[in-house]
This record gives sequence, structure tokens and C-alpha cells, in this order.
Amino acid sequence: MHDKILILDFGSQVTQLIARRVREAHVYCEIHPNDVSDDFIQSYKPKAIILSGSHASTYEDHQLRAPQAVWDLGVPVLGICYGMQTMAVQLGGEVSWSDTREFGYAEVRAHGHTKLLDGIADFTTAEGHGMLKVWMSHGDKVTKLPEGFQLMASTPSCPIAGMANEAKGYYAVQFHPEVTHTVQGAAMINRFVREIAGCQGDWIMGNYIEEAVAKIREQVGDEEVILGLSGGVDSSVAAALIHRAIGDQLTCVFVDHGLLRLNEGDMVMDMFEGKLHAKVIRVDASDLFLGQLAGVTDPERKRKIIGGLFVDVFKAEAEKLKAAGNGVKGATFLAQGTIYPDVVESGGTKTKKATTIKSHHNVGGLPEQLGLKLLEPLRELFKDEVRELGVALGLPPEMVYRHPFPGPGLGVRILGEVKKEYADLLRRADAIFIEELRNTIDPDTGKSWYDLTSQAFTVFLPVKSVGVMGDGRTYDYVVALRAVQTSDFMTADWAELPYSMLKRTSGRIINEVRGINRVTYDVSSKPPATIEWE
Repeated sequence: MHDKILILDFGSQVTQLIARRVREAHVYCEIHPNDVSDDFIQSYKPKAIILSGSHASTYEDHQLRAPQAVWDLGVPVLGICYGMQTMAVQLGGEVSWSDTREFGYAEVRAHGHTKLLDGIADFTTAEGHGMLKVWMSHGDKVTKLPEGFQLMASTPSCPIAGMANEAKGYYAVQFHPEVTHTVQGAAMINRFVREIAGCQGDWIMGNYIEEAVAKIREQVGDEEVILGLSGGVDSSVAAALIHRAIGDQLTCVFVDHGLLRLNEGDMVMDMFEGKLHAKVIRVDASDLFLGQLAGVTDPERKRKIIGGLFVDVFKAEAEKLKAAGNGVKGATFLAQGTIYPDVVESGGTKTKKATTIKSHHNVGGLPEQLGLKLLEPLRELFKDEVRELGVALGLPPEMVYRHPFPGPGLGVRILGEVKKEYADLLRRADAIFIEELRNTIDPDTGKSWYDLTSQAFTVFLPVKSVGVMGDGRTYDYVVALRAVQTSDFMTADWAELPYSMLKRTSGRIINEVRGINRVTYDVSSKPPATIEWE
């Protein structure tokens, strides 16, 4: 059994980042809503508990409290932002609104040499005070320490920016150590989970394979599994892991909707059928998808049509396989590449009390329609862990570390109506852009610009512009290049790509893709723009 950290979520938008930082310290953790029962907390047996931030005020929402078991269990507790405030009021301190709110960068002075911050600092003042560069986001503040607590950190406008009761192992900070803007944040969380809580660092993907394989074999037994293979990272890693566990008991159905990237279908087949020797059925449904999309311009309608058709085609293929007795007669499991953020955001954590932020197509629905049980071997993993697992399973890094690709594929990168002509032009232009990103090395880091960007792609614009080629006038289509850098995809900056690379990419697209005569570069950040155009 792995040592476990329990994260109680009070409604912060960045709670998942806390879990990611804990996992990066090679410690297993789970997020659960703050109103879980005392019995749940005791049966979970955490080595420590972390209380998240929140949009709420402690003196306005008296229901938003940590369960009593948090304080009765006798394990270390770390409160972050609102988590610090509820710790204060529940243990006898006081919180009030602040005349000066703090949102953004701040410099915090450490006090008292507590175990959490001992030896951790970004710089030291002339007076010898250790200082931390942190990210603040609060309007309220602790105004009175609970009994037994000492001051751990302060800013000029927030005299109690951190507090600790080291006898009980209680620590709290008003800032957010989980975000990358807090420079020493990862070191603080690592200190808390590894040293203060005493967790072993045994959550490692290479070692996890054996454990995951055993779980799959126990769940499936001698029954059959079908999986919808999209070519994306999650379904690919799920397929590789399940195939490692049960071999030919798995059959993958790869639905090619005609909106994939250049040569993507062949690459998927070569990897899974050619190299892993998995059973894969490739369905060319491009005419069906493009036919249903004809005349449709609204992005949401396009998404719904593509998602619905995928389900229809997959169901039809599953029924065909059963009827033919072709290796999956009597299949009882549907495998999906659901990952942990999908589960949390869909309110699908074990207690079922989490607030639903958005629905995900791969969390529910299809298993019931097919009358199958669900197999989700990645549902406890974050995306970066899924990638590590994929490499450990032998998938090529260039497949596993590819940039995110939307489920509807190029259907939402072609603005307006989707036509085969547009998809063919976009595929070739996008392949050139990605090739140039991979081939352009940044001299400062030694990395390719593909690795330095978090997501990069080409968008097809349904407009024509006048151009000149040779002595002739052209009237052809326009594409936009998009490349962003982000740590969490919640905010993103446009990537400052080298002009020489943009010039080379533009020249190649215009010269090599007949039908495009103008290339633009999108310099919008998120917010106010989104990363994808649709």
C-alpha cells in the first residue's frame, strides 16, 4: 500500500495543482470535497491532510469547514489560503476582512525557523531575514493566532501570512505554494509530505506498471475488453497498459473520422498493430463524418455531431464484432482513457459530492448504452503521469509527448463549415509548422521549439486573400499559426517564436501547399482568448 495524502477541496480553481505538486514529490494523493464524513477520513487513513483555498469567506459561509476528524486524527495538516483561515477559526483564532487585498506577486518574510520553511528562501535581506517570492490571492486575513500557534510568515499588509503549531504538526500559509509563481512552492510541499508527514516516495510510474497490470488482470479475469482508440495520448497509453496485462483479450477499434493530422491514422496502426501486435480494427468513417458536417458552422453543433457519430460508429463496430464472434464475442468491458482531472471535474470522485465543473464524454454514458462494464486503468493519474507511464510501457516519446489534440480533431480548427478540401489543406500546412518547430533548436536551452511550446497548431480560416505568385494574381485561402506556453492550460501566453522560424514556415506553407497564399501568427494570450479558436 502507498502512503496517501488527503486533499480536501473547498472550491479553489487550483486544487488540482496541489495534487500535481504532491504527486511530483512521488507521493500518492486524492482530492475529495471538504464535506466528506468523519468516517470517510478515518477509513482513508491519510498520512497527512491538505486543506485547499476557496472563493468563500470564513465568516460568511459557516458550512465551509473541515470535518472534525481532520483535527482528531493526529496527522499533520497543511492549510493553504482559505485552508489557513478555516484552520484558524476552527481552532480558536480569528479571521476578518482586510483593508488591503493581495492578488498576485508578494514577498513574504519567514519567521521562527519552523520545519516547513527552515532553510527555504529566495533571498535574504540586509537585516538577515529570509524572504520568499510567492503568489497571493486573498481578501481576508487571520487576525488572531489560535492557542499553541506561532507566527511563521508575514507581509506588510498581512501580518499573519503563515502560522504553525509544530507540536501537532499543523502548518498554514496565506499564499499559494501549489502555483509556479511561488518560486519555492514545490520545495515547501515536498518538505511537508516527505519530511513532516514522513511519506515514502514510492509513487513512481515505472514501478506502477506491475501494480496496474495486476489490477487489470484481477478486474477482467478471462473476459474480453474493447477500447475506442483515438490516437490521443490517454487512449494510447490505456491501450498499451491493458494489452500488457491481457494481450489478445483486448480489441481496439480505431475510428478515422477524416479529421486527423497528416499520416496520423497510419502511425497509430503501425504502433499498435505493427509494433505492439495488438488487435486493432480500423474503420474509415471519413465520408460519414464529413457528410454530416456539411453546411454546419456553429462550433458546438460540430462538436456534438462528431461526438455523437463517434459513439454511433463505435457501437456499430462493437455489435459487428460480437455478432461475428471475432475475438470479442461476449465482451463485457469497455475500456476508456479517463484520467484523474476528468474524474474530479465531472464530480466523479468517490464520494460523489464534488461540484461538477464540466462534463466529459468519456466519464459516462457509453458503457450503459452498450451494456458493458467500465475499465478505466488511468483514472487515478494526471496527464504528466500518463505520459511517464506511456514511455515506461515502450511507447515512443514523440507519440506520448505530442501536444494536446481536441477530440473533434481538425473539425474545430477549421473555422465555419468543414470540407474535405479544407481538411486536406490544413493537414499539410499544420505538418509543416510542426516539422519546423521540431527542427528549430533554441540556443539558450538546447531544446526544440516544439518542446518549448505547450500547444502549437494551424487554424484554417474560411476566407480568401489576394496574392501574387510569379507574374500571376492568386486568390487563395489563409491560415493562422498558433503556439502557446503554459504550465496548467488555465492561462497561457503566446509563444515568442523566432522570426526566422516563422519566416521559414510561412514560405514553406505558401510554396508547398497549393491553395494557401497567406500565413498569419496569432499573438493572443489566454485570457482573453482561448487556446483553440473554436
